[in-house]
Amino acid sequence: MGEEMNDNKFNTNCASIANNMGDVNHTVDCDVKYYTLEEIKSRNMCKEAWLVIHDKVYDITSFLEEHPGGEEVLLEQAGSDATESFEDVGHSTDAREMLIQYYIGELHMDDRKKDCTTEAHITTSGDGSSSWTAWLIPAIAAVVLGVMYRYYMLEHKSS
Repeated sequence: MGEEMNDNKFNTNCASIANNMGDVNHTVDCDVKYYTLEEIKSRNMCKEAWLVIHDKVYDITSFLEEHPGGEEVLLEQAGSDATESFEDVGHSTDAREMLIQYYIGELHMDDRKKDCTTEAHITTSGDGSSSWTAWLIPAIAAVVLGVMYRYYMLEHKSS
C-alpha cells in the first residue's frame, strides 16, 4: 500500500523543473517521483505526514513541531491537497522557500485537478473602449451635484 510502483519514477531530460508558486521558483532533480493520491492519503499521521501543494508532494513530518501555526493545522491537511488552505493563509515568501527542503515528488498526472476553473476573470481590453465608464459616471454625478447645489443656493438667496 505504501510502496511506490515502478512507473512512479519518471526520468526527464531537463536540467530542472520549475514550480510556479507565486514568485518563487523551485528547482529539483530531474529524477522526479510521482505519487498517487492513494499513496499520499495513507501518510496522514504524525509519524509520516505528506501533503500536496500546487501538485508538488511534500514530506512535512520533520516540520510538524516547528510550524508556527501548530502541528494540528498541518495534520488536518496531511494526506491531501492543501493548496487552497496554503494560499488562503497567505504564507510569506520565506515559507514558500522553506517548502523546497520538504519536496519529495510530484502528484501523479491522473490525480491532478483539471484546469477548467469556474472563476470569473475580469479583463480589460487595451484599446480603452470600456474605460469611458470609469470617468463618465463620476463626471455625471459631479454635474448633477453641482446643479443641485446651485439650485439650492439660488432658492435660499431669493427668500
